[in-house]
Amino acid sequence: MTACVASVAAVPASADVPLYKRAGAPAEQRAEDLLKRMTLHEKIGQMGQVAVTRIQGDCEWSGGALNETCMKTVLGDYAAGSILSGGGMPPASNTPKAWAELVNAVQKYAVENSRLHIPVLYGVDAVHGHNNVLGATVFPHQIGMGATWDPGTVEDSAAATARAVAATGIDWNFSPVADLSRDQRWGRYYETYSEDPLLAGTLAASTVKGTEQANGAKEVAASVKHFAGYSEPFNGHDRAPADVSMRYLQDTLLPPYKQAIQAGAKTVMVNSGAVNGVPATASTYLLTKVLRDQWGFKGVAVSDWEDVRALQTRYKIAADYPEAIALAVNAGVDMAMEPYFAKDWSEGLKAAVDRGLVSERRINQSVKRILALKFELGLFENPYVDPAKADAAVLGTDKDLARKAATESQVLLRNEGGTLPLSASAKKIVVAGSYADDINNQVGGWTIGWQGVPAGVKIPGTTVLKGIQEAAGAGTQVVHAKTADEAVAQAADADVTVVVVGEKAGAEGPADNPRPELTADQQALVKSLKQTGKPVVTVVLAGRPLVLGDAADTQALLMSWLPGSEGGHAVADVLFGKANPGGRLPVSWPKALGNDPLYYQQLPGTNGGPESQYHALYPFGAGLSYTSYSFDGITLDKPSVRAGDKVNLQVKVSNTGSRDGDLVVPVYVSRPTSDVLAPSRKLVAFTKVHLKAGEQQTVRLTVRPNVLAVTPGDIDGAGTQRVERGAYTFTAGEKTAGLTVR
Repeated sequence: MTACVASVAAVPASADVPLYKRAGAPAEQRAEDLLKRMTLHEKIGQMGQVAVTRIQGDCEWSGGALNETCMKTVLGDYAAGSILSGGGMPPASNTPKAWAELVNAVQKYAVENSRLHIPVLYGVDAVHGHNNVLGATVFPHQIGMGATWDPGTVEDSAAATARAVAATGIDWNFSPVADLSRDQRWGRYYETYSEDPLLAGTLAASTVKGTEQANGAKEVAASVKHFAGYSEPFNGHDRAPADVSMRYLQDTLLPPYKQAIQAGAKTVMVNSGAVNGVPATASTYLLTKVLRDQWGFKGVAVSDWEDVRALQTRYKIAADYPEAIALAVNAGVDMAMEPYFAKDWSEGLKAAVDRGLVSERRINQSVKRILALKFELGLFENPYVDPAKADAAVLGTDKDLARKAATESQVLLRNEGGTLPLSASAKKIVVAGSYADDINNQVGGWTIGWQGVPAGVKIPGTTVLKGIQEAAGAGTQVVHAKTADEAVAQAADADVTVVVVGEKAGAEGPADNPRPELTADQQALVKSLKQTGKPVVTVVLAGRPLVLGDAADTQALLMSWLPGSEGGHAVADVLFGKANPGGRLPVSWPKALGNDPLYYQQLPGTNGGPESQYHALYPFGAGLSYTSYSFDGITLDKPSVRAGDKVNLQVKVSNTGSRDGDLVVPVYVSRPTSDVLAPSRKLVAFTKVHLKAGEQQTVRLTVRPNVLAVTPGDIDGAGTQRVERGAYTFTAGEKTAGLTVR
């Protein structure tokens, strides 16, 4: 099938032209006009999203070329409003041009074969660059971006991703994840930004802004996910139910989503799990009372993969599929990710209407939102892109930005005796460990395929080994030791050994790990290298902090996360001192197994031993530099404010060392007493500043009142969230300032 590249000409406004065809009219008015012209069958179709594999090849799961017969079924007969490539699902040839041709062809069929010529929304999980496309630049995963503490870099990276996505015709990116990382066992830990609500929410908001203001070949909608409480499985396993207090839900889990949504997100993806005994997909409280009524969200809420059907088949709160559909739609789901069966969705929702379970008025609400989104994205006037421009817009682009992001994400946690940066006079560097030259595991899951790069596929990029080889001086020998025995033998006369350890790529449930620790063979390798008496630098490539065992006390420890295709350059830049490490932990690093979940905002209790309290090997916010800094003072504009007022403050910081560097400036709050339990400290503001050697700066920060708010009341958490009156202490470094809220 030949892809169309021409845009649809804008129709001028006139009395005989339907309002929905007038490009200059407001999106909501155009949607209302189009909605009135649609049949119930057409409306129902708009609420369904189907996987592209159902219109490729044998129309089951084979992939390959588009099949016009099955396109007729999905896009024609059942008028599906959206198509997605979930966790890969590329065209027959995985190139940007082929992606653009595929999406164009899908759009062309939908536009030309629907009675009212309605384009589809095409969704994809481009969660760290346009990661499904072979040859696209792969950025660090969100957990690494969290370690940058840099909203600007996060926004720039999201914009670069959106431009690449748009160049291939796609207009909907299922990103960012606004869930919190609080349980290292969870397989999606690396998809989050932080354990802290403010840091996670700020970076998620930056992703929304970067995505939706990218100004690429098409407009791209962001999707804040997974709303809400997805990252709190009671046993650390993906999609396991969560049981959380209403106070914890309102004060801790919901704020990051709210911050991202208030940044302008056009869509929200619903949590696949259950919270307090109710699947989120069927929660009127979450999807209507909170999202719509309290937060004023006007956009589209889409379910996650087959989750509407799961209300019947897995959760068993519905007797049949029509009843499951009714539960989801009435709760507030606008579009169902029903990846397999367009027919079942269409007939199921129609049956729900016929049985009086769903009103057409409720359907009209959702369809109007979906149509308004399509108008806002300009799809009626600009449904296609030029495939001839796709390769140049995607292949190898934004490498400098990816390298910058990866470099900012590096967290130096240990550096005994000034082992790093590596000396320019080093004669021999041994590079060991199975992850040293493994680009596929370096980039992690959600890369080309759902579980990571498929077997037999090699993506372009720079491994840690290659980065070190390129960065080493002309007089330095870099030896790649491929076995443990070889590593020990080569280390005997080496200046230093860099051992690269980590974990295998994975995603979701298959990436769950009940024992998040460095494997025994890797610990044994590090132990044997330490016994040589030569300095050992450990580099960790992983999507979560791992209990390190024998690797915990090597001379230097660098957490590199899953740094993407430019990660090898980033690691080498830090190891050789070209870059001064400025990353800080966005999460807490456990000392031992069994401390999950672990996070710094642990509430006080009558605990006895240290293991039952906050007991981290490296606490939230930890990170070293090649220079030294001081926090010289913190002052408030006013000694007291009214509840609900912003708090303005200044922090004076200095670079007291001999190198320029980037300093994260966090401000925490604590309370001497509070009506409900409060953590010993809570992040309420932060920024990142560049300081030249010897430079001093005073930075201004604002604490928003909602960051200080808590839910009062008894165990039931029935109170209304508010800022409590009384004393507050703000801390930056070791400096403090007191405030009274009256």
